[in-house]
Amino acid sequence: MSEPQAGGGAAGGGSAGRHGLAELIGERRAKAARLAEAGVTVPYSYPGTQPIAEVRAACEQLASGQETDEMRRISGRIAARRGAGRAAFIDLFDRSGSIQLHARLDVLGQAVFDQLASLDLGDVIGVDGALMRARNAGEPTLRVHRFALLAKALRPPPDKHAGLTDVETRHRRRELDLIANGEVRALFARRAKLLRSLRESLDEDGFIEVETPVLQPLYGGALARPFVTHHNALEQDLYLRIAPELYLKRLIVGGLERVYELGKDFRNEGTSTKHNPEFTMVEWYEANADYLDEAARLEAMLRSAAEAVGCDGEADFSARWRRVSFTEAVREATGIDLSQLRQRDELAEAVLGAGLLQESQLTGASWPQIADELLSKHVEPTLIQPTFVLDYPIELSPFARAHRSDARLAERWEAFAGGMEIANAFSELTDPDEQRKRFDAQRALAIAGAAEAQPHDELFLQALELGMPPTGGVGLGVDRLMMVLSGASSIREVVLFPALRTGSGDVGCW
Repeated sequence: MSEPQAGGGAAGGGSAGRHGLAELIGERRAKAARLAEAGVTVPYSYPGTQPIAEVRAACEQLASGQETDEMRRISGRIAARRGAGRAAFIDLFDRSGSIQLHARLDVLGQAVFDQLASLDLGDVIGVDGALMRARNAGEPTLRVHRFALLAKALRPPPDKHAGLTDVETRHRRRELDLIANGEVRALFARRAKLLRSLRESLDEDGFIEVETPVLQPLYGGALARPFVTHHNALEQDLYLRIAPELYLKRLIVGGLERVYELGKDFRNEGTSTKHNPEFTMVEWYEANADYLDEAARLEAMLRSAAEAVGCDGEADFSARWRRVSFTEAVREATGIDLSQLRQRDELAEAVLGAGLLQESQLTGASWPQIADELLSKHVEPTLIQPTFVLDYPIELSPFARAHRSDARLAERWEAFAGGMEIANAFSELTDPDEQRKRFDAQRALAIAGAAEAQPHDELFLQALELGMPPTGGVGLGVDRLMMVLSGASSIREVVLFPALRTGSGDVGCW
């Protein structure tokens, strides 16, 4: 394929200053006005198009230099153009791929040829053309017979050669990122495949997809700080949910037996490469199952997901996952034996003495918080291959059932891959009296200043008093899983519009 026309970015715009950009926009507006005066209008629809990748594949079946009369219809955005005189070449792309267009004066006539050749990079057009394969390099090509202007780009796209590399601009202006970077378009198409794969796995196993409130009168289901809003008509504060857990368990009580929800949760916490305040989870609950059943289910689900989406990272989802207890994982990484250090002060002293955490990290921290910090800082980053860390201290698991062989532990696991947690699961606590005690313990932590303590939910307790069968439950972080599968180093790479501080970068050169 030939190189784009030089200065294709007078249509480019990536290096244009504010004054130069204003001139470029003025030129494009003037060109749009001339097209309108010539009778070129944007249609209300353009039916019958095929993905460019399909048309390109059909062209690739032809011999080099072969031309046909087989017509196809496509639409896409102009990425480059070149040529002069009686022929012009245009590169067009959509989300599936790109293809070369060949426009000839003798086919289109002077007026139409001039209109097509004068279009700017970034303009969106529809084309009816014949399949062919160019003689020189055998490039799959569509010979243009008719075209329609579908959108006039009044602002230039990012420069094709310089690209769009500024990370903040890419995340803040995702539309520019998608225009400039084909690999980003491909990544989000893969994310859609991941969602489809997760749903298919659960649907095929008899789960029902449900929807529970996002605005909740009482948040719950996780240890996290919520976002608070106010409903004027009801005259009450509401919370963006931190998890759908308690509602989904009420559906198990109601007899739905296998339920899941795939949607957004919200936690009022800091951002990092692994945290976004708005994130996507799939959470499911299954009657007559325990946490070991759910470990097997997750392992099978993610094996299928990795096959469907592909895995560019280091994690191997085809192999059997390692299983290690929480206590053993911490002991292996730090030498600290949590089973022997059950008091807060003696654990803090041992941790400080070993230089594992700073005193500032221990100030105000409870025993479970210190234990969890040891896992987060010293174990989690080492778990690159898929791993289940099982049997957490009961203090860290307010909704998990006590371990059947050690009441100090909970039947809970967290799943790790790529050096981060991707899922959390319990043999769910079904005893309403024990759950009430756990709520009371969380209330005491809240009084002591723990902002992330779980609030008391009387309606949930009353639901448990109706009788809840043995249940296994899992929450799987979709964004983090996509990070692992794609090899992305930041959650912002796999979320179309991540949370960013307003201000700097809000108005770029585009």
